Amino acid sequence: MTALERRYRRLLLAYPRTYRRAHGDELLDVLLESAEPDRRVPEGREALGLVTGGLRSRVIHQATGSPWIGGLHLGVTALAAANLAVMLPYLGTIPWWVTMSALALLAVQRGWILAGLPLTLAVGVKAVAIAGGWQVLDLTLIPVYPSLLTGQPLFSHDGPLVVAALYALVLVGLLVLATRPGQVRARSWWWWAVVPLAAWAGPQWMADDALFSISLSRMALEFAGLALAAAGGYLARDPRWAITAAIYLAAVSGELAADAYDLGLTRQHLAYWGLLGVLTAAACFAPYWRRHPN
Repeated sequence: MTALERRYRRLLLAYPRTYRRAHGDELLDVLLESAEPDRRVPEGREALGLVTGGLRSRVIHQATGSPWIGGLHLGVTALAAANLAVMLPYLGTIPWWVTMSALALLAVQRGWILAGLPLTLAVGVKAVAIAGGWQVLDLTLIPVYPSLLTGQPLFSHDGPLVVAALYALVLVGLLVLATRPGQVRARSWWWWAVVPLAAWAGPQWMADDALFSISLSRMALEFAGLALAAAGGYLARDPRWAITAAIYLAAVSGELAADAYDLGLTRQHLAYWGLLGVLTAAACFAPYWRRHPN
């Protein structure tokens, strides 16, 4: 294998595995035949075209099956990951419930809906109890203090109604998905990389005296995810990512509305919510946007 062929093969990794199996050798032959005899490195324009074409193929490959089921499952997965991110800093204090939350995300992510329902329900009941200061299912010292990633007690700014609503969204979504056996497929393992970044308190964008602060790492993840949802919808002409974005925005909006009533929010909070709304609107319109010919 020549150096040029090795580099082409690495670039072709941008394409989905099924595409490479069906067309990889044929595409590689065309690339090698059209290359200059002594060339060892692909041209920059050619390499960029292969990478962008591969990423576009991956997006289109994801847009298979029912967009409503796919979008709902992605939205439920995002909320399950967010729920685990809230619990993760308290691993040293309530390890059993953090593990249960991780198992719930695993079941949702892999499409094991019937296994995810009882796990999510159990963790949700315990989470609501902690937020309300009640002893349910086991004896827990309240407030629950963190062991990593943050310095705030668990649910220090969220009441039991907010926590119950967040878990109820996941449960309702799972109940709908349970009526569609065989239509829910496993999601990427990259969801697990999102959890610690979302859990990390990190640098705060809000004022130091704000009762409800949002970390820059969480905001960056949210903005990047919604931007990718808009890009995916535009490339694949598929609304599933818009459904996911709308579900996530509904969850954040409910949390912010409750905190506005209990704690009061600043202009920064409103700007944060406004940016989420703009990106969600972009994701909703992207599948139907067409560039008019000149």
